[in-house]
Amino acid sequence: MTARNVLGTDLVPCSYDPLTGYFRDGCCNTDESDLGSHLICVRVTIAFLAFSTARGNDLVSPRPEYRFAGLKPGDRWCLCANRWREALEAGCAPPVVLESTHAQALAFVTRGQLERHQFRSALQ
Repeated sequence: MTARNVLGTDLVPCSYDPLTGYFRDGCCNTDESDLGSHLICVRVTIAFLAFSTARGNDLVSPRPEYRFAGLKPGDRWCLCANRWREALEAGCAPPVVLESTHAQALAFVTRGQLERHQFRSALQ
C-alpha cells in the first residue's frame, strides 16, 4: 500500500540530495520503529538550523560516519514532527512541502498549521 500525505494523495519524495527520510529512501516514510516520527518534509532555513542546534540537534555539521554531509539553507529534509512543532511554538518553523509530508504528521500538528507554513516556490 502506498503511503499518503497530509493532502490525502500519494506521498511524494522529499529529497534525494541530501538523501532524507528515516529509511534514507528520499521519502518521509515511517513505521513503528521510527520513534522520532520523521514525517514532515521541510525546506530548512538559517533560523531553523540555528534553533535545532540550540536544542541539541546539530543538522549543519557533517557526520561522515552516517553518510551525512550536513544541511544548508534551502535543503529539503524529513523532520521529526515534534521538533517542527517546537520550532512552530518558537516562531521559526521551516516551510513545509505538503505533498511530501506523511499523513501521520496530523497526529502531532493540524493541517491548518502545516498549510500556514507551506513552502511556495517561485513556480507555484
